[in-house]
Amino acid sequence: MILAKVVGSVVSTVKEPRLEGTKFLILEKIDVKTLKGKKDFVVAMDAVGAGQGEIVFFVGGSSSRLTELTAGKPSDATIIAIVDSFDIRGETIYSKSKSGRGVTK
Repeated sequence: MILAKVVGSVVSTVKEPRLEGTKFLILEKIDVKTLKGKKDFVVAMDAVGAGQGEIVFFVGGSSSRLTELTAGKPSDATIIAIVDSFDIRGETIYSKSKSGRGVTK
């Protein structure tokens, strides 16, 4: 699983029929200590209803086809969780506020 931030979305009106109704988001991988973007982007299917600016877990490869939403669909990356908080060695690095914006150390 990889931590990333939702930075955009992709709209596609013509696609493989099994992908109809699927939401695609642009993710930027982040440095877990600073939360800064690594300028390493991926387009992922959204299996959990993530939104702009949220920190998420995503999986790639064959694991991306193991969710209820993506089973049997051509997928290379899928968002599988929206992160509420995380810490490193007991120090809170990220905590999602009630407004949905991240609060860092």
